Amino acid sequence: MEQIKVTEVTSRSERDAFIKFPWRIYEGDRAWVPPLIIERKAFLDRRKHPFYQHGAAALFLARRGGEIVGRIMASDDPNYNALHGSNIGCFGLFESTNDPEVAAALFHAAGGWLREGGRTEVMGPIDYSTNYTCGLLVDGFEHAPTLLTSHNPPYYAELLESCGFAKEMDFFAWWLKHPEDAIARLRGLAARFTKRRKATIRCADLSKIDQESERLREVYNAAWRNNWGFVPFTPNEFKFMAKELKPIVKSDFTLIAEVDGQPAGFILCVPDIHVAIKHLKDGRLTFFGLPIGLAKLLYHKARIKTVRLVALGIVPQYRRHGIAEMLVLRAIESVILRRGYVSGECSLVLENNHLMNRFLAAIGADKYKTYRIYRRSLG
Repeated sequence: MEQIKVTEVTSRSERDAFIKFPWRIYEGDRAWVPPLIIERKAFLDRRKHPFYQHGAAALFLARRGGEIVGRIMASDDPNYNALHGSNIGCFGLFESTNDPEVAAALFHAAGGWLREGGRTEVMGPIDYSTNYTCGLLVDGFEHAPTLLTSHNPPYYAELLESCGFAKEMDFFAWWLKHPEDAIARLRGLAARFTKRRKATIRCADLSKIDQESERLREVYNAAWRNNWGFVPFTPNEFKFMAKELKPIVKSDFTLIAEVDGQPAGFILCVPDIHVAIKHLKDGRLTFFGLPIGLAKLLYHKARIKTVRLVALGIVPQYRRHGIAEMLVLRAIESVILRRGYVSGECSLVLENNHLMNRFLAAIGADKYKTYRIYRRSLG
């Protein structure tokens, strides 16, 4: 058998091959949702993506006999290491045929790049940082991924473990199948807490997207600061994400709780656009210059019946004051039910976030997926 050769991506054609490789891995996988190629190009654009203003990354392709058999990204976020006093890099965008030799070659290349930068450990899958898509699916393979979550074949965990990786942290995804059943309990909790703390809830003003995104960034960074894997969003990173989500988010999909005029928490929901994107088999919006893919996307977008609760953050001083319960209640009433959605995913929740996991179980959500972050020394 021919040897595996791993090379760093340096040209536009290699980048395009890097983006297109997953179609080979997921052929026949009914749960997989193909990425939009235009979005993947923007995500990997070093000139435009704000991660590259403070971090660095490299892409690698593995070939055997000239045929691509795997890919990986290595990334280095100095902001994360400065905050945590660590010396760790990340791997992400990992895809491989079911071959331990291919996986080993990819991790050898990514690890070598990180070692050259002085790093001594690596963890992942993490695309740039934990502020982006991360985690290896280890349970729930039969379910399609929702927006901004990952999907992979079951054999990936075995490949990583064969390369010396061990579990670092799990994330859970919860499915709220009957949101109307959660309302009665939430109304009781919210009414009880309202007597203790007067908080107002308003919809985000999308006409002032820059100002609103900065308020949400401040709450996010305060709410998540003590969580595992936290790295603060920079202003430009948060603006970038807000711009990416703006086409699918309505004003009432982002709710902000305020106490005495100051932001105390927020909840962000998005329609699960993956339901529509899944119908674009090759990830393209145009064919021979015609917007056929776009027409398909718009057609199926209008028929989406599920949402994803992307983030629920409460400033530490206002936790256990019922603000989270009030935000979730309002989201179910005004976003899910009023707009005609029937169910949704709440994710991703750290396994050690016992308060949130108990809360979701109490309102009737089912834990239906588990994602895992792996870690190993670079030797």
